[in-house]
Amino acid sequence: MKTITIDLPSTIDLDDKEARMVLASKLYEMGKLTLGQAAELAGYSKEAFMVLLGDYGVSIFNYSPEELDEDIKNVEDNSL
Repeated sequence: MKTITIDLPSTIDLDDKEARMVLASKLYEMGKLTLGQAAELAGYSKEAFMVLLGDYGVSIFNYSPEELDEDIKNVEDNSL
């Protein structure tokens, strides 16, 4: 795992745990991390991380509308 150091202004009320969650949720939203990787980075189980994503305005469904349409089509094709 890569280690980074970030200097934040002392006026920001952000502890290490919250900073990790902010970073993990954004990287997940961008598709840079899987759900499991993001949960690990944030220090939570997958289930807890999924619940917390809503607090950060991030959907657990990280698909574009086109990807969702294709998945639906695949399910319909396989059920015939």
